[in-house]
Amino acid sequence: MANEKWRSDFPIEWEKDNYVTRREFAKFLTLTSVALFVGNLWLLMKSWWRGEERFPTKEIGDLGQLPVGGVLIFTYPRDIDQAMLLRLSESKMAAYSTRCTHLSCAVYWEKKRGRLECPCHEGVFNLEDGTVLAGPPTRPLPRIEIELRGTKIFATGVKI
Repeated sequence: MANEKWRSDFPIEWEKDNYVTRREFAKFLTLTSVALFVGNLWLLMKSWWRGEERFPTKEIGDLGQLPVGGVLIFTYPRDIDQAMLLRLSESKMAAYSTRCTHLSCAVYWEKKRGRLECPCHEGVFNLEDGTVLAGPPTRPLPRIEIELRGTKIFATGVKI
């Protein structure tokens, strides 16, 4: 009977080992639901406390140095966020993030075709408002709000 000693050291009823009672299952579902509710409530409260995002005002260039049809590359709102300013006419300018909304590839201005293009998956964006003209991106480019103070050009915010 030396083989039976392990049964007394580890008293497990194998028939009932994998059995989960309805009470245990209901308890698991209830605790999981409460945890998900608390997590969602935390995210909601965090978004309320954060409030409206404020962007810094940053000087990005001089109007006299940017000819009509010219492009100025700058960083905004952080030093790692690259953007471009396009001078479309004497009185009209547009600025966009250079990160494609599909997979974050670099967007560039195709002057011959008069549009913004993403070479990774052939995404095409409108120069006037940054909307998608073709390709896989589903969202327009984030637009950088610009302000002209005399001849100085300032970035004042991001409109997504």
